[in-house]
Amino acid sequence: MTQEEYNKNIQTLISWAHAYYVEDNPQATDEEYDKLARTCLAYEQTYPQNSHPNSPNKRVGGVILEGFEKASHLSRMWSQEDVFDTEELEDWINRAKKVNTNLEFMCEPKFDGASLNLIYENGILKQAITRGDGNVGEDVTNNVKTIHSIPLQIEEKSLLEIRGEIVIKKADFEKINELRLKNEEQPFANPRNAASGSLRQLDPSITASRKLFFNVWGVGQNSLNFKKISEKMDYIYSLGFVKPPLQIVVKDVEGIEKVYHEIIASRNDIPMMLDGMVVKIDDIETQEELGYTVKFPRWSCAYKFPAVEKTTKIKDIIQQVGRTGVITPVAVVEPTHIDGSMVERASLHNYDEIQRLDLRINDEVIIIKSGDIIPKITKVFHDRRDGTQEKVQRPTKCPKCGSELHDEGTLIKCQNLDCPAIVTNSIIYFANKNCMNIDGLGNKIVELLVNEKKIYDILDLYSLKYEDLQDLEGFKEKKISNLLNAIENTKGTELHRVINALGIEHIGEVASKQICLEFGLEVINIDLDSLIALDGIGEQMAKSFVDFMRVNKELVSKLIEIINPKVEVKQEVSENAFKGKTVVLTGTMSKSRGIIKKDLEALGAKVSSSVSKKTDYLIYGEDAGSKYDKAVDLGVSTLTEEQMLEMI
Repeated sequence: MTQEEYNKNIQTLISWAHAYYVEDNPQATDEEYDKLARTCLAYEQTYPQNSHPNSPNKRVGGVILEGFEKASHLSRMWSQEDVFDTEELEDWINRAKKVNTNLEFMCEPKFDGASLNLIYENGILKQAITRGDGNVGEDVTNNVKTIHSIPLQIEEKSLLEIRGEIVIKKADFEKINELRLKNEEQPFANPRNAASGSLRQLDPSITASRKLFFNVWGVGQNSLNFKKISEKMDYIYSLGFVKPPLQIVVKDVEGIEKVYHEIIASRNDIPMMLDGMVVKIDDIETQEELGYTVKFPRWSCAYKFPAVEKTTKIKDIIQQVGRTGVITPVAVVEPTHIDGSMVERASLHNYDEIQRLDLRINDEVIIIKSGDIIPKITKVFHDRRDGTQEKVQRPTKCPKCGSELHDEGTLIKCQNLDCPAIVTNSIIYFANKNCMNIDGLGNKIVELLVNEKKIYDILDLYSLKYEDLQDLEGFKEKKISNLLNAIENTKGTELHRVINALGIEHIGEVASKQICLEFGLEVINIDLDSLIALDGIGEQMAKSFVDFMRVNKELVSKLIEIINPKVEVKQEVSENAFKGKTVVLTGTMSKSRGIIKKDLEALGAKVSSSVSKKTDYLIYGEDAGSKYDKAVDLGVSTLTEEQMLEMI
């Protein structure tokens, strides 16, 4: 690759990264991005002196730190004076009018996150410092370099401090907490805490994984020559920083109030948490005349939104059954008016969170609501208990169908395929390409058939007749015949495909094949100990399988009777290099990976779809993707297709 080609590729990579991380509008697939990133990285490693300062490859996180060094801001980071109503706003304006009666005001959203100061020198990001006490904060430069909305290089060459707020988008906050709960970690109370905690990770790769976002709200030390702050900020945005979703200059208190209520009305549509609106006097000369109090600039204030936290009382805990059967507890609270709406329920994630909070019925709690995030309980007042509180019991029966629930701690799930809450999703899963591959039976068709009461569960697919479908909209003769033929063609398929298509929690294609090969048609009657005895089947997998078969024994028996599946006979495999080994395939090879997979399984190998520490070999072809990188990081043995064939 030439320097010119590298520069062109890196500009493409920068635009792709900006579209993905900043605009939430991907312009390339992950595979395309990873491939181009590796190509550019190879060049950067060969010619480090020619690497681009803004290369996305510099944003993956570096060496793990032992702690953060203290660092001083070039100029003080001030707090904002808060105003809460029109009267307080008018008082603030009247004080400013003692210096200048002809005022204009720049208004913009106030983002709720962690304040950050960026120092640029000669156009290069030199240092990033948290607010701290306003004079001294912590040096988080390594972490900040992983944030794609912060340019590593800008056109402005003078010494410049840029101030802003590190935030996490509401949708990303939900994903982070879901992952933390899955990993049995305490969830963050709110996006602000998540942003602050993510910024201050000693391992920068964790910061890189959190999709932090930087919103600029001002400048510190600078030598920029502008008369108005609105003009100065427009110049800052032109350097590569993201402009806020709303920014407007108005002339009076009526104009400020109008913008304030517009932001309140639209904040559900803004992806980040807001806690108010910042109002600044636009004229910079007037700002300088007004100066500062001990704590605040006199030329700026934060017009705060109405409170989104309230105290209420838990009246009950009810269960919601999701489309996959997962049970989610929901708190019923005393109706509480928050942020313009009446709140009567709050999410609790799962029953482990109830235990973590030590939450009981009749407890007084703090409930928080912000934007489109479902209201959540953030604190329980244990000291306010009066003896009327009741402990919350974990459910054992599905509230929709009454079936026994599968409980493995964090996850409580209804596995009854006839449950009205999950029947549609169970049929969709059963029919998809990786399971029974029933062509023509997509999501919308399944939903239509269930809604029109043509089918009630998986078994009903096999009793569908032409006349059941002919009165449905869009179903012509050919479409009906094709669908019925596709269902009929699933008869006689392999047993392990049928078991895999049932969607049993933790049981995928590999485990289904192993269990069916070992037990054949007796899969319906396997006991827990026999399953655990199988190599690679853990207690959690075994319990899930046994619970599922206990609840669905009659349905699965009838299904097997109808499909009459092929049962593979277990054959002893002679010793070879791949017998009993876990293998992952990636990249393009001389023949399809499906064929190679079958060949390896015939040798007694377990072919998995993901790389882990338990993987014995990663076999790769051309254009090997992220699986190859992960295998190298984990120290997994890697083989080319040719090396694999030599070993066979």
